[in-house]
Amino acid sequence: METAPLKSFATWARRELITQVSARLTAVLAPASPERVESQRAVAVLERDIAAAGGGSTGREAIVDRVAYTWFNRIIAFRFMDANGYTGTGVVSPAHGQQTGQPEILADAKRGNIDPAVVGNRRTLDTIIGLLDGTRPSTDAQGEAYTLLLAEYCRYWNRSMPFMFEREGDYTELLIPSNLLAADSILTRAATALTEEVCRDVEVIGWLYQFYISERKDEVFAGFKKGKKAGAAEIPAATQLFTPHWIVRYLVENSVGRLWMLNHPESHLIEQMDYYIAPIDEETDFLRISTPEELKIIDPACGSGHMLTYAFDLLYVIYEEEGYAPSEIPGLILTHNLHGTEIDPRAGALAAFALTMKARARQRTFLDELVQPNICMLESISFTRDELDYLVTKDGDKNAEELFWTQFTKAETLGALIKPNPNVTTELGRHVSSLDDSGDLILADTIRRAKRVVQQAKFLIPRYAVVVANPPYMGSKNMDTTLAAFAKLEYADSKSDLFAMFIHRCLDATVTGGLVGLMTPFVWMFIRSYVPIRKRLIERETVVSLVQLEYSGFDGATVPICTYVVQRGHRSASAAFVQLSDFVGPAAQGPKALEIIAANRNGKQQPDQAVEGMERYIYRVNPVDFTKIPGSPFAYWLSVPMLLAFTGTIEQRGGKFAKGVSRDSLSDEVQIAQGITTGANAKYLRQWWEVDRGRSTFGHTVNSGTNHRWVAADKGGEFRRWYGNNEFVIDWRDNGRPIIESPSSTPRNLSTAFQPALACSKISSGDPAFRFHNVGFVFTDAAVSITGAGDFNVLSGYLNSSAVQSMLGALAPTLNFEVGQIRSLPRLVSGRSDEMSDLVETLTEASRGDWDSFETSWDFSRSPLLDTPLSKLDKVVNALSEKWAEGALTQRRLESLNNQIVADAYGVEAEVPTEVALHRVSLTRNVQFRYGPNKDRSEYAALERADVVAELISFAVGCMFGRYSLDEPGLILADQGSTMQDYLAKVPSPTFMPDKDNVLPIVDGDWFGDDIVAQFRQFLRVVFGKEHFEENLRFVEESLGVKSLRDYFITRAGRSRFYDDHVKLYKKRPIYWLFSSPKGSFNALIYMHRYTPSTVSIVLNEHLREFIAKLEANLQHQERVVAGDSTARERASALKEAERLRKILVELSEYEHDVLYPLASQQITIDLDDGVLVNYLRFGKALAKIPEIEKKRTEVETWAWPTYPLTPKDGIR
Repeated sequence: METAPLKSFATWARRELITQVSARLTAVLAPASPERVESQRAVAVLERDIAAAGGGSTGREAIVDRVAYTWFNRIIAFRFMDANGYTGTGVVSPAHGQQTGQPEILADAKRGNIDPAVVGNRRTLDTIIGLLDGTRPSTDAQGEAYTLLLAEYCRYWNRSMPFMFEREGDYTELLIPSNLLAADSILTRAATALTEEVCRDVEVIGWLYQFYISERKDEVFAGFKKGKKAGAAEIPAATQLFTPHWIVRYLVENSVGRLWMLNHPESHLIEQMDYYIAPIDEETDFLRISTPEELKIIDPACGSGHMLTYAFDLLYVIYEEEGYAPSEIPGLILTHNLHGTEIDPRAGALAAFALTMKARARQRTFLDELVQPNICMLESISFTRDELDYLVTKDGDKNAEELFWTQFTKAETLGALIKPNPNVTTELGRHVSSLDDSGDLILADTIRRAKRVVQQAKFLIPRYAVVVANPPYMGSKNMDTTLAAFAKLEYADSKSDLFAMFIHRCLDATVTGGLVGLMTPFVWMFIRSYVPIRKRLIERETVVSLVQLEYSGFDGATVPICTYVVQRGHRSASAAFVQLSDFVGPAAQGPKALEIIAANRNGKQQPDQAVEGMERYIYRVNPVDFTKIPGSPFAYWLSVPMLLAFTGTIEQRGGKFAKGVSRDSLSDEVQIAQGITTGANAKYLRQWWEVDRGRSTFGHTVNSGTNHRWVAADKGGEFRRWYGNNEFVIDWRDNGRPIIESPSSTPRNLSTAFQPALACSKISSGDPAFRFHNVGFVFTDAAVSITGAGDFNVLSGYLNSSAVQSMLGALAPTLNFEVGQIRSLPRLVSGRSDEMSDLVETLTEASRGDWDSFETSWDFSRSPLLDTPLSKLDKVVNALSEKWAEGALTQRRLESLNNQIVADAYGVEAEVPTEVALHRVSLTRNVQFRYGPNKDRSEYAALERADVVAELISFAVGCMFGRYSLDEPGLILADQGSTMQDYLAKVPSPTFMPDKDNVLPIVDGDWFGDDIVAQFRQFLRVVFGKEHFEENLRFVEESLGVKSLRDYFITRAGRSRFYDDHVKLYKKRPIYWLFSSPKGSFNALIYMHRYTPSTVSIVLNEHLREFIAKLEANLQHQERVVAGDSTARERASALKEAERLRKILVELSEYEHDVLYPLASQQITIDLDDGVLVNYLRFGKALAKIPEIEKKRTEVETWAWPTYPLTPKDGIR
């Protein structure tokens, strides 16, 4: 089904209906409105509901949203029935066969044809006729007439579908949207989007529900980001997901279909079930079902009813096969088989409507039989103290009965998670049936609500043969206090997410031997917090089958998904696991699952059977085997040798343990810990280059003490093995006391700080990668540290091996590597440890050299292009490229050898890949890793050349500012307020002299003799010689893809590629700041570590004003050319240039007077320890805008901790 037109229609319709209903509400509630006279009761109920919804604007908005949603449902319901011919006459559609025109009931009424069975009220009939024949005055006669007709048709269909259409007197008819007859009205758009072809499939109802609520869902999720919680008003939108049809089929066929096939193996139902995974062995232990009526099914979070409508199709085949009359089957299915509960009444109405349409499609007279679907919209119901005293029985358990009567007080929030007591439900159901109101209206209302409680409870007691659901997903951090408290009390071991609670709830709602089919996030299969669920499924229940989708396999959710069927009660049996991880994207999941299931059915795969085709993606595993792995993750793809690596005996492993594998866990040998949670990373963490280098140390040990403020910190980072990701420092004043004593911090495992360690990122985008740190690091909660190793090289080789990666893939497939999972790894004591240690030493040193070749390393010395005797840049770059390529190949060979050593120790040589793909060799100088695989040699060469030249320019700019020197390695000026005197003290006779005033102009043209372009030209001459200067300059320009060097620094449009590259290189925390006029006509670069309060004045007086003066002189020259006796062509050119200069001068004048001069007058002082984010924002519009920094301005203004806090008055914005 093409859903784009449906999405466009539904999202537009919501906005339009809200606008229209809001306007009607204002009119109806006006003090002297006609409705207050003619419909007093309806208006009173309306005002009562507004008050109950919060009153004021909050209550009005809630009612508007509710009524708009209600009318959307009614309009699409009528359109669906019109398109299928169920209404006889088009209620919201033109006559059959017409694409446009007025609704058919209005066109008929204008001809005098009004159905008396529908419009039976004489007064209403006369009003309609009067409006249409002109005898009743009106400014919109046809619109008013149609509104009356529509209300009458809603009342008429109320008898067949009371869940969808209102009874007489309902206030929703007072709020019927206006403009329904307009050319672009919702009726016209509904007819366009919901064509007759689209309306052949009731699935369209579900899509419309999803799309209508999508904008509300976005609003709720935006609220989550601001700390808002989800209650009854937010949960439906926050948790709404439309289940893909192939998953619906898989779930229903392997639950409803499976149960019927087990009881009736001769049935031909299997021919209808393409997604059915048949059992391999004969089964005898299952729920006995004799007749179709016994197949009681519920979807406890039914939404728009997608699961139930497909179950209807299967059930119809079952009834038909059993010989039931076609005329009675639809009614039997809706009466006996299908049940649903839902907290969103409008979604529940759509589910009931969808089932009714399923029945009507099978039986023409079904709508006349008044059979209602068993869809229960769970309402919040409460009672006063007096009412409770009336309802409890004299001889019963008062506490139990009061608990029963009050259990639905928060039903709109808790929904089907409520667990009624079956015995109490039965007893109080009989009791309430015996109560008599004796004509007392108040008592009658109490009894009515009590009966509703009993009805809702009956839906939720355990009595179902099958439960199918795509339950809501929502983490505990987004739950309101009501839901969070309930979860903690009733679902203590699954309280972290709604879906986890529903797993337990659905199992509990099923009779022993029955089946539960669910679609949920697959995190429960692996991570530690869901161990209780795995334990229950393994020990108390029976997993029948499971399909694990690829990470991006379901575009409706932000989490990876699986779908599975579980039998209630335990038996020892293998389950079928289908793995779709090799097939990327939502479109591939259903077709590939179908291929795999078909291949398996045809091949009849047995456990441990070698397979070659699509059936290789299905595994038959007894879930009990998962208990052999610590934490019992559902790692169904692990081979027997891999399982034995965790638990095998020496005999089972054929003596492999003698080669060095110990059955002890890794935690028996080393300490594995998660780092400190600061509670305020923005306050306590910095990129190392942001702060004063003199106040930072990268070799601190526990015993040495330090007077430095900043020490090295591991904050995880991207995939990189062996060494690197050393970018952060942490505020460790007074041995970290401010952090340790902060109420928002969690200072865990401080004993691991400053020790030699291996570390990996806690959250990864792929395989885990372990890196070595020497002394001096504090570990944050984004990293896992491993300390206390006897030989870190051996440990690093072990953890970075493909064998261990495969084990961690079983322990942590969600790519969230917890301490406990790493602790669970078996310990390696390899017989080839000396060889392994030497090998990993080489790997680590190569990775260290790679990391340190970039200036973002605190151990960077100088550009690698300066380390060759060659003077032609192209040859320098080619030589380095060959060296780096050879280094990558060597690294790959050694990593592969390391994999072989570890795999051999475990005896899994045939189970894990040992060869390493070149693009996974994590050296940044490895072009396949840096730029990704599958490019040709010329593409890699061009990309590498451009980056290497940009790195050279960045180093050159560092030399221009004195950060680096051609004469001394490493950092020269990197302390706050560094001066030229400091530089000359370290480099007395510099080969290349830094800029004296810390300002490098960057403008379009040679307006300054010492601008950044001129200085880089000089740098090239000094470093590579004058002889090859022009050739080297051309190489630089060609590598960067610019016509001239200046185009890289600044374009005529005012854009600086150099500055973009700098901001990217320094992770949005640049050390060079670009003063830039609004359109970039003037730019000046400064180095923040050399910044002083007079720097802005220098930019203003010695550069901006000088530039303005030069431009004004040029303008005068152009004006003289225009006024002189030059050629016409020269005058035209001068006129054009003069106009350009005038625009630039206006820009620069405004920049001078409105921005730079006021800023210079402030003499701003900065503290590098406050970090780039705070300091950069203080200069406002004076500096080039960096969106990632500017968007944090409002947040930063709330920070009180900086030495110089940012205020709304800071900077010129």
